[in-house]
Amino acid sequence: MPRRSVVAALLGLTMIAGGTAVADQEYGQPVVGAPEQEHGCAKIENNRPLADWPKVRSQVGRSESDEKRIRKILAGMTLAEKVGQMTQPEIGAITPDEVRQYAIGSVLNGGGSWPNRDKHATPQAWLQLADAYYDASKASRTGVPVIWGIDAVHGNNNVYGATLFPHNIGLGAAHDPCLVRDIGRATAEQIRVTGQDWAFAPTLAVVRDDRWGRTYEGFSEDPRITRAYGYEAVKGLQDNAHRRIGEDGVIATAKHFIGDGGTTGGKDQGVNASSVQDMINIHGQGYYGALAAGAQTVMISFNSWTNDEIKEGKLHGSKLAQTEILKGKMGFDGLLVSDWNGIGQVTGCTNASCPQAINAGLDVIMVPNDWKAFIANTTAQVESGQIPMSRIDDAVTRILRVKLRAGVLDGEKPSQREHAGDAKGLQDKELAREAVRESMVLLKNNKRVLPLSRRSKVLVVGKSADSMQNQTGGWTLSWQGTGNTNADFPNGTTVLGGLKQALGDANVTFSEAGDVDPKGFDAVIAVIGETPYAEGVGDIGKRTLEAAKLFPGDLAVLDKVSGKGTPVVTVYVSGRPLYTNKEINRSDAFVAAWLPGTEGQGVADLLIRGRHNGFSGKLSYSWPRSACQTPLNPGQEGYDPLFKLGYGLRDWQTGNVPVLDESSPTGNCSGGGGGGNATEDLEIFNRQDIAPYKSFIGSPDNWSGTEIGPDGEAAHSSINTVPTDVNVQGDGLKVTWNGTAPGQVYLQDPAGGSDLRGYLNADAALVFDVIVHQAPANRTVVSVHCVYPCFSEVVATKLFQDLPAGTKAKVKIPVSCFANTLDFENVNTPFLVYTDGAFQASFADVRWVPKAGKDPDAKTCAELT
Repeated sequence: MPRRSVVAALLGLTMIAGGTAVADQEYGQPVVGAPEQEHGCAKIENNRPLADWPKVRSQVGRSESDEKRIRKILAGMTLAEKVGQMTQPEIGAITPDEVRQYAIGSVLNGGGSWPNRDKHATPQAWLQLADAYYDASKASRTGVPVIWGIDAVHGNNNVYGATLFPHNIGLGAAHDPCLVRDIGRATAEQIRVTGQDWAFAPTLAVVRDDRWGRTYEGFSEDPRITRAYGYEAVKGLQDNAHRRIGEDGVIATAKHFIGDGGTTGGKDQGVNASSVQDMINIHGQGYYGALAAGAQTVMISFNSWTNDEIKEGKLHGSKLAQTEILKGKMGFDGLLVSDWNGIGQVTGCTNASCPQAINAGLDVIMVPNDWKAFIANTTAQVESGQIPMSRIDDAVTRILRVKLRAGVLDGEKPSQREHAGDAKGLQDKELAREAVRESMVLLKNNKRVLPLSRRSKVLVVGKSADSMQNQTGGWTLSWQGTGNTNADFPNGTTVLGGLKQALGDANVTFSEAGDVDPKGFDAVIAVIGETPYAEGVGDIGKRTLEAAKLFPGDLAVLDKVSGKGTPVVTVYVSGRPLYTNKEINRSDAFVAAWLPGTEGQGVADLLIRGRHNGFSGKLSYSWPRSACQTPLNPGQEGYDPLFKLGYGLRDWQTGNVPVLDESSPTGNCSGGGGGGNATEDLEIFNRQDIAPYKSFIGSPDNWSGTEIGPDGEAAHSSINTVPTDVNVQGDGLKVTWNGTAPGQVYLQDPAGGSDLRGYLNADAALVFDVIVHQAPANRTVVSVHCVYPCFSEVVATKLFQDLPAGTKAKVKIPVSCFANTLDFENVNTPFLVYTDGAFQASFADVRWVPKAGKDPDAKTCAELT
């Protein structure tokens, strides 16, 4: 036996792959540190199973002089100032002077929130607001600077003009930790350009069920990749130097702790039923890498952790997860931040009050809008003894420690820092283009169609060929990535634009619908796939993974151009693997391009011969063979994907992909049935709210919803309602969206969902009267929710645009149009209208009517896609 093994055996050590792994000799606890290196970066390595949560040795360590300074600052702070440090409002809900007045410790901007509500805000506008907050905090009695956090998850994606990199699912396919470090560095520079201090990244979810709407935020279903990438992402973002964050770095966030990618059914914010061992060895791996690299903040997850043995419920209230595991066993000494209004999901809490969450271990509480009430409630809870002062002092100590390590306590205002205001710092097109090339995975290549000759004449088809919105995906300028046009990306290039640069305009013909005869072209390039979504909205729920059902228009385009004698190359843009057998059968070559970001030239680089070295990407997620094949992960019983984890062809390979089975389930993946047949109308709104339903408006001002009063009035900055006449006096709600931000009006049962399967069985329709005063300017949907984030929607933009202005109309939408996603057993919101732009309409007499779905004047589902 080698001597090292003898010593390990004698001491009872747990040896962990990763260079400096040792173990706590007193308790036998494993200890992990920096991973082994390969090519100067973390190696994607096999890790031996851990028997317990490990102590993580961080590259950012403690300094006694720092701790002494922190204790001195803390001793001089009042309770109000301490609670202020723990409070994180949204920039749209707090002024700089309020930051000074309440000694606020940090602010954030959510997705789709910009200075002055200006989507095209310049770096100078971002810096001006950052300086205003900073100066205000320095003018407070303590003078402790405020820090600003931002969701920079694939570049500085809230900022107009920034280069955006492929989403994490694509980076996972690159199998290149060095690339992830480089992207982290570039993102940090972009953030410093606009004056923020803190990136809410990287996401370290190990995704187990691809129905989850945040699948693309996870690097891989393979925890080995996630661990190596977590290490390098943090190294890149923080630019660690001398046990602190470097001058070119920003504060990184390891999120979402823990198990967000392992919820049952892939339900966002749902229940993770994993065993302790699976939490340690699957969902914990990314944190071992990120914390070893010195991540200074961790964001707690929305999900619950509950099984036969673990009864933690929502992790925002879990002392086991936050204090005993993360801060205790793992030794994390940075700060723990909540997610958006996450405390409100803890039993017995609201968005403005949750002593349980603070006592569990949260240090910074993200309370976007209700921050004043939160401060008042938390202060009272400390004064009453409900929250110990020792817990407050620990939280503020951690906040000050992170600010000191980040250089904020002694630093300059944002506009005076390195890279501030330099628009060139927002750009790193070559790096992003390289990332696109490395991330693309070639799944099929019959007769070696790819790469195409540089002299090719091609027909380009599909909805995503000339769509920056589709290729950048969610978390892009807006939260869901919707409402964007190509004009919102002045420095980006679509896939179509990249092909024109590579082949010349004269050799590229574009027909989105595929209405051009492919005869005479050397190849057809179809760019199709998913449309943008983010958390909640992206959940597939009980639907199948069948792409042809989710996006029937894509298959229709392929049917027009395939089998005509011209080879078809499909570039599939998506945030997850889907059941695409029909699309693959109609393609001679099939490429998974994921969500490539702003640099469409990277796609063209691999499609055209001689431009670069060719395909090298390998799947970091298994690709399903059938429509209901999820979860699908190596090691599980019956693992039999169409393309396994790690699959990916090189240019000279064909893959020998046969004609694939195109079986399609008639229903959803969850069975179903039952519920009887409804015979009476379900009244929802008739001159007033019909119990149990209540009417609300929602917008970035308050997505949790503001109840419309008995007078029919409610107002946010972007949406308001007043009573109006539709059929009789005062029977309707007149809703105005002014277009400055998205908004919604809806009717909801606050107590929860009801079983409405009987209406589906009875061919019912959602029926309402409407007068359109101003047609919608942007995408508009009608949706039904089964307790958000479970919902289904139909696109109603054209429906409302086609109605004659100022004239009452009765709209009938078959509830079957919502069946693909909706859980009819648990409907809590039977009516919701949402839009991104200006729109004005009056609504009245809202109800679900049995048999109305078959009426001659009912809309068809095909009209609402």
